[in-house]
Amino acid sequence: MCLSDYKINNGWKDFFEQQKGQKYYKDLMNFVDDEYSKGTVFPAKENVFKAFELTDINDIKAVIIGQDPYHEINQAMGLAFSVPVDETIPPSLRNIYKEIEEEYGTNINKTGDLTDWAKQGVLLINSVLTVREGEANSHKDKGWEMFTDNVIRYTDKTNRPICYMLWGNYARGKKELINNSNSLILEAAHPSPLSASRGFFGCGHFKKCHDFVMENYNYDIKFFKKSEVL
Repeated sequence: MCLSDYKINNGWKDFFEQQKGQKYYKDLMNFVDDEYSKGTVFPAKENVFKAFELTDINDIKAVIIGQDPYHEINQAMGLAFSVPVDETIPPSLRNIYKEIEEEYGTNINKTGDLTDWAKQGVLLINSVLTVREGEANSHKDKGWEMFTDNVIRYTDKTNRPICYMLWGNYARGKKELINNSNSLILEAAHPSPLSASRGFFGCGHFKKCHDFVMENYNYDIKFFKKSEVL
């Protein structure tokens, strides 16, 4: 499978067709396909666009923006901050869960797989969607940033009320791409252990997002299941 031949058949179809006609996208896909042919790249090629497959644009209720995929084996799965069920939960995600537990006043039995979030309409995208094994930011400045900026612009133009959770200076820099007055923009420090205590803990984003989604869609978005409560 060549990423340059990738097709999607849900509500993102028109967006991908628009990108395929642009030179930056053609160059990016050629670069990434070449990288996969030369060595180990994460996530697996079939999961590069997993976030778009799981979260149709017509179902988006919230957006969480990460920066770079996990670059160690068996971690990256095409969803920002998420790792497969059997993998150790990374530090930033542990802090995300810690904040959820504080907001809801409960302890939860956690896995690192955020697929359930994606299926509820939480678009979990990294700004850069691929990375070489063991080399953080190795696919930075190759065109992914333009792609994901275009994702945000395209999403913004749907005029859906969307909750954007922007954590850390990098994600907060995307605020200028969001112009829909119906949306809610929440900003905080990054959940990394290096910065979580400087404004991520106590941000209240998950309850605020839940209330916003309930108000606009009458949908009870769940960041954990009752069956997960300890």
